[in-house]
Parts: sequence; structure tokens; C-alpha cells
Amino acid sequence: MSILTERAGMKVHRVSFDGSILERGFWLYAWLLESGTDRAVYVGRTGDSSSKYAASPFSRLGQHLDVRPSATANMLLRQVRKLGWNPLECQFELVAFGPIFPEQNELDEHRLKRDIIAPLETELALLFKRGGFNVVGSHGKPRDADQGLLEQVKKAFDNVFCESHDASE
Repeated sequence: MSILTERAGMKVHRVSFDGSILERGFWLYAWLLESGTDRAVYVGRTGDSSSKYAASPFSRLGQHLDVRPSATANMLLRQVRKLGWNPLECQFELVAFGPIFPEQNELDEHRLKRDIIAPLETELALLFKRGGFNVVGSHGKPRDADQGLLEQVKKAFDNVFCESHDASE
């Protein structure tokens, strides 16, 4: 006789990714979120203001969805709950672009790169909003973004806009 009993709801899950998403640096990313027929987008970046370090999007993935009550870096999970969604019943897709800049060794250099990336994050959130997406979370006030980099960001996320918007129609 087995001491294990079958638990309802067990299933196999698969995660597949390109190893380059492990690279630390300054990235932009968007989470495409679904709960039933409801959809939302969360936009973020790596390389924030709290230190000179710039994580990988893969590292942020686990932090963003940490369900422990003591977790502090789980802004995405908080947004999902604010929508009234059960995170255990959602579909999550992470789309990351970068690294736009490598991680910097000096705090002054980190701040220079951070200040270039921050307006791009805001612009990406605005692009999703203009595309008809429900964008959750907060982003900085619109500021002048590097136009060359912004064009690359638009091009990188263009397929995300099309595929996700088509799927919701």
C-alpha cells in the first residue's frame, strides 16, 4: 500500500527558454496576463534605483511571482491580486528585450543607464495603452526617451502587440 494518494489537479508543466535571458543587465519586459477572458499587461525593467545591480529578466520572474507572505519584490503578483484574479488560475507570458546595456560596475554609470531605460519603460507602457491593452502597475511620468532606442523597443514589441491583440478579438 502506498502512502501517497493522488491529489486532484496535478499535471505536468513545461518551461522552455533561451539561456541568453539569464544575462544580467538593463532589460525591458512585458508580462501578458490572462484570467479567463480578461487580459492585462504589466511593463517593467531591470536596473532600478535601489542599487547598482541590474538583474536578468529570468531572475525577476521568480521575484515577481513570489507568493510567500514575506515577499517584497513581487509587484506583478500584487497587481494580479489587485485585479481580483487568482494567480494560480492565470496564464503568464514574459516577453523580454535586451540587455539594452550590460550591468555596470560603478553606481554613477548604473544611474546613467537607468536614466536612459526608465523613459523607455514608460513609453512601452504607453504604447501598450494606445494599443488598447489594460496596462497595470505604475510607471514614471513621460520624459524624453532616446529615439533610436525607442524605435528598437517598438520594433521588438510590435509582434507582441499584434499577436496578443489578435488573440483577444
